[in-house]
Amino acid sequence: MPRPTHPYLWTQQGWVYLAVVIDLYSRRVVGWAMDRRMKKALMMAVNLRKPPPGLIHHSDRGSQYASHASQALLNQHGMICSMSRKGNCWDNAPVERFFSSLKREWTGDRLYRTRQEVIADVREYVAVYYNSKRLHSKLSYKTPMNYQKDLNKVSGIT
Repeated sequence: MPRPTHPYLWTQQGWVYLAVVIDLYSRRVVGWAMDRRMKKALMMAVNLRKPPPGLIHHSDRGSQYASHASQALLNQHGMICSMSRKGNCWDNAPVERFFSSLKREWTGDRLYRTRQEVIADVREYVAVYYNSKRLHSKLSYKTPMNYQKDLNKVSGIT
């Protein structure tokens, strides 16, 4: 069984994998996807943020991130791959913290009947609660959306 911070959620239809892309400055989830297999979160983040070449994409050392397909996708968008050091869980702490918060604050020990049910519930957590309502101590007790808005005001970004 996956550890508590692992990005899998159980349903009566089987496991669902959750992949997230988090902006480390604002802690905003800028890409996420749920499926029987992972693959879509990076493209969601690219489409939302349209990052310039040179963006650093950090992940753990999972085979899904080290795969040729994943590396080709990063290269296609001009991203620089950064991976955690072997056995060093602190490198990926913001994402691990997100998964922990999701399970501690939202899903708990809930048993979902269908994959669609868990996908809808996690969508609510990410889009409605986590990015827009949840206060983060790292962000001076602001939400990721408000923290990003404050940066945009200061920098003149619209």
